[in-house]
Amino acid sequence: MANLRAFAMPKWGIEMTEGVVAEWKVAQGQPFRKGDLLALIETAKITNEVEAEADGQFARLIAKEGETYEVGDLIAVLAAANDAPTDSEVDSFIASYKGGDARPSVKPQEAAPDAPPAPPAPVAASIPDGLNISPMARTFAQDHGVDVRQIEGTGPGGRITFQDVQQASLPPAPAPGGNPVDIRPVPEHPGDAFASPLARRLAAQHGLDLSGMSGTGPKGRICKADVLARVTPAPTASPAAESMPQSAPHRTEGVEIVRMSPMRKAIAQALSHSKSTIPHFYLRSKVRIDAILGLRAQAKAATGEAPSINDYIVRACALALKQHPQVNVQVHGDAIHQFTAADIAVAVATGKGLITPIVKGADQLSVAAISREVKRLADKARAGRLQPDEFQGGSFSVSNLGMYGIDQFDAIINPPQGAILAVGAGERTPVEIGNALAFATIVKLSLSCDHRAIDGAVGADFMRTLKGLIEEPALLTG
Repeated sequence: MANLRAFAMPKWGIEMTEGVVAEWKVAQGQPFRKGDLLALIETAKITNEVEAEADGQFARLIAKEGETYEVGDLIAVLAAANDAPTDSEVDSFIASYKGGDARPSVKPQEAAPDAPPAPPAPVAASIPDGLNISPMARTFAQDHGVDVRQIEGTGPGGRITFQDVQQASLPPAPAPGGNPVDIRPVPEHPGDAFASPLARRLAAQHGLDLSGMSGTGPKGRICKADVLARVTPAPTASPAAESMPQSAPHRTEGVEIVRMSPMRKAIAQALSHSKSTIPHFYLRSKVRIDAILGLRAQAKAATGEAPSINDYIVRACALALKQHPQVNVQVHGDAIHQFTAADIAVAVATGKGLITPIVKGADQLSVAAISREVKRLADKARAGRLQPDEFQGGSFSVSNLGMYGIDQFDAIINPPQGAILAVGAGERTPVEIGNALAFATIVKLSLSCDHRAIDGAVGADFMRTLKGLIEEPALLTG
């Protein structure tokens, strides 16, 4: 009998509830080796590569490319490379799959003493032979005395990962009254059914009451399939419609309906929240960039390449933020976080949507270094290879649509940041210079500010400093 194992939708980060199988890199029945790339899985902002933790093959690919699956859902069945499982064996395995919790499961302590005792010195843990545990997890468990027999693995096939053991090694946080905290899953609100976020949304859309419904997910959680089973089936589709992949755009007479990707949904949620909850106000200014164009021409003649106009503007923003720290902020509830370093997010358009990788410590970088970093981050962004710490956070944003011929626009603040600068296209304009009429290249800037943290006068001072730095770029290269 074949030794079959589950390949479930993995979980990256505490906020992940679902993922999209972007591409299978190994065909069904094709043997692979440890370390081979098996699949690309999209989350809200990035595409993750899933590598094989051991030799094997896919006995069955269940998930369709482009489809969304909840964390813990079975998306494929694994088998040993030399196995030849029958269809009935695979079908039986799929039918018996109960799902796995996306988080490590640790039993709560039965009682807590009045005063917490000093933690005992770690004792080398005894790990049974043949236990499905990664080498890093095994080493960590032995060094910290973690009993891995009480851990439910979240890796492929139930393998215990380093994160599982690390989480299990943490002591339970005591409640205010001194009682131990029960970490078993509970509903979001008292009296609510224990259901996944996707199941709740579907239930709300179809007017279903989840109370009393039994779930088939991990620990009895109500999942998407449970809700859909209660929904009145739609009229039977034609064979042609059934053969169309669900991820493809749906066309009706004169209308094409395209489902949002995970990135597009994340963008929609973040910007809707920003525009509806943050009191935006806008400060607009015009700056001459002829001096920057001159520096670029000199650099191009000397080295064959030159930083972009946007690279100079990012550098100017970084120096202006150092002089005006009241603008270099994030807003968290009723607290304003003011930063010493200028971590500037630069908007990058990708085929799947907008993302803002961060140039960290831009105030400490030269224009050339900023140019190299922006190019590196933009390449990773378009390839979907950014790591979370490369696009989450930041203290200020720059969005430039000048290359598209847009002369001016107002950008939406990227929360929790306090401001974003919108940059338009350069335009030759007649201006007065030294009591004479001349032509200059003018760029229109618009600063969007969060009025909860930044007052008009503060923003205006920042814009005045920024204008001076851009029009005297020698200050940027000094």
